[in-house]
Amino acid sequence: MGIRTQRRRPELAAFLRTRRARVTPADVGMPPGLRRRTPGLRREEVAQLSGVGVTWYTWLEQGRPINASPQVLDAVARTLRLDPPEREHLYRLAEVPFQPDPEGLTRRSSPEVQGIIDALDPLLAVVYNPRYDVLAANAAYQDLFLVPQTLGTGLPNVLWTLFTLPEGACPLVHREAELPLMVATLRSSYGRHVGEPAWEEFIGGLSAASPWFAELWASGAVVPPGPRVKTFRHAAVGEMRMTSQSLSIDGMPECRIVVYAPDDEAARGKIALLRAHRERLWPPKREDEEAEELIGS
Repeated sequence: MGIRTQRRRPELAAFLRTRRARVTPADVGMPPGLRRRTPGLRREEVAQLSGVGVTWYTWLEQGRPINASPQVLDAVARTLRLDPPEREHLYRLAEVPFQPDPEGLTRRSSPEVQGIIDALDPLLAVVYNPRYDVLAANAAYQDLFLVPQTLGTGLPNVLWTLFTLPEGACPLVHREAELPLMVATLRSSYGRHVGEPAWEEFIGGLSAASPWFAELWASGAVVPPGPRVKTFRHAAVGEMRMTSQSLSIDGMPECRIVVYAPDDEAARGKIALLRAHRERLWPPKREDEEAEELIGS
């Protein structure tokens, strides 16, 4: 047993004991029982609820050098009601490769992250997961990318939108150069999720919807995310050169905030024109209108 393992096993044992102590029988629908010396679950109760042997769980909690699969650790994590950071901690201590999400895909952002990207306005800011799903976006981002063809689609996937929009509606000016880079960036993330249903269904569906995507995907090109200078077009204001920068997000593995900043003064001025254009098309609702909608709901 290596030194790192020797140090992790006692930490794993202590961690499991403290997590077990905070879960009461009532929390999991069990009777309290008689002569219970602690308010938390017993080892045999954790084993029963997790579908594992009592001896195996006892050895795990004692820090013995036994093997644990992701499926078994997930069962224990559910029984002990571990939150995402605690689940990751359990995996690390048990020396099992960590999967950030059971489906390998984060599907939502938090109000705190939304507040951060809102504060970046008038810079364009969006939150992507590694599959390019839009998890959150600020008003400036929507000013540029909210085109009529995407209305009613909910939170879109950027790749799906760009590959299925008519070419004339695509906001990317150099589409032939930019989309292959995005597909290669997608593949660099896909390597961590090969075989996962959410990813395989997405790749298969988009390949069927777009022969060009299928061709690019088959090429096997891979590049990591990174800063880019891109030129966008909008029917109301024309072309804008923007520089993108990616920022990682604590608590959202593999997700990133992408911020688009004007690359020149012309683009800076056009961002303000975009806001005015959107407000003419979709004027802000008055307080009495919002109140009527709330009453109606």
